[in-house]
Amino acid sequence: MKTKVTSIRPISQFRAPDLAEFASLRVEKYYRERVQDTWSGGHIMRGRQPGPDALQLCSNDYLALARHPRILRAMTESIQRDGNGLLMSGIFVHGACPHTDFEQRLAEFMQAEAGVLCQSGYSANTGLIQVIASEQTPVYADMMAHMSLWEGIRLAGAKPITVFHNEVEHLERQILRHGPGVVVVDSIYSTTGSIAPLSEIVELCEAQGCILVADESHSLGTHGPNGEGLVVELGLAERVHFRTASLAKAFAGRAGFVTCSRRFADYFKSESNPAIFSSTLLPHDIRGLDATLAVIRQEGWRRDRLRANAARLRRELDALGYNLNDSECQIVSLESGSEQNTIALRDALESRGIFGAIFCAPATPKSRSLMRFSVHAALSDDELERIVAACREIRDELDVASWPSTRRKLRGKAVTAGALHEGSALQHVAAA
Repeated sequence: MKTKVTSIRPISQFRAPDLAEFASLRVEKYYRERVQDTWSGGHIMRGRQPGPDALQLCSNDYLALARHPRILRAMTESIQRDGNGLLMSGIFVHGACPHTDFEQRLAEFMQAEAGVLCQSGYSANTGLIQVIASEQTPVYADMMAHMSLWEGIRLAGAKPITVFHNEVEHLERQILRHGPGVVVVDSIYSTTGSIAPLSEIVELCEAQGCILVADESHSLGTHGPNGEGLVVELGLAERVHFRTASLAKAFAGRAGFVTCSRRFADYFKSESNPAIFSSTLLPHDIRGLDATLAVIRQEGWRRDRLRANAARLRRELDALGYNLNDSECQIVSLESGSEQNTIALRDALESRGIFGAIFCAPATPKSRSLMRFSVHAALSDDELERIVAACREIRDELDVASWPSTRRKLRGKAVTAGALHEGSALQHVAAA
């Protein structure tokens, strides 16, 4: 299969030094096994260049805030007034200032006692696990938890224990076997858009003496009465020990956040390696995020439109036979299976002006790569119909019926139908 590679930048006239053999062998293995053997010399992430009328479904800007004039004005004024501020580690920031003021405003918005701003959601997760777990601590991670949570477990030297996706009974069995520890989940899983059974997990953690960490990256701004996140929506704010989030999703900025107690906030800033050894956010980042928080609070119509758009797309793609893997939100994925299938799916969609985000190893198992659509509030009804029409057109072209994910969906329907039939029979017997 021939694919065209889009060059990122002109070839440099300078030459890098040769790598030692132990490193060069790894590089050559990548080019041989992935680029040449699997991707036929192309690149799974690089297809066509989107044209002016392309529909971009690869951005996490769920509320369509990246060009909001109020936010851009706040950032521009900050750049002109403050420049890049004082470039230093966040550990030196204290007292009343825009940084600490925003930390407290965002924490109160999320109904938390306090919070800590980080460079990214990745830094928030790795830094948090590093300072609450140790070599003796079992950390129970949903098998689909974000890679940054798994990396935090590794950095802490803690014992990672995998839990089947969203299976609370399996989590309970693992805790009973290995003892109290830290449970890490995503409120909304970024790969498929499935939602964690948070209420059940909270009850289990309380009963077994575990600490719960919930990554709210894909629910902060989109869920809750005013965008406070799924934990607040479910009334669990005072029962979840830590919430983390990337502010590069609905907040359309660049930062991470950890909710915690005031006492823990100072501990985190003084002990977490990413917090200590990274420069703090720039002034215009903070001013922009502060303006974004105000917009998210005030413009609830964006969440309403996002929910309506996502519900329509899920409903229509499900009716076309695609397996959406229990998506219940704005993340809608088409699991094509092999990476070769995913390249074909990419090309078919991009030829029709639909650009999504490919997820493949290491973000997914090699046999379960997919195309993810990130729905946003600015999509019109006509644009949604265009997405559906493209997915309808490519079904036969790509033989979607033969995809393993499609067959799993059909088996699930058969099991459900059998269970309903059995339940109906039992009811008839009971009534008799």
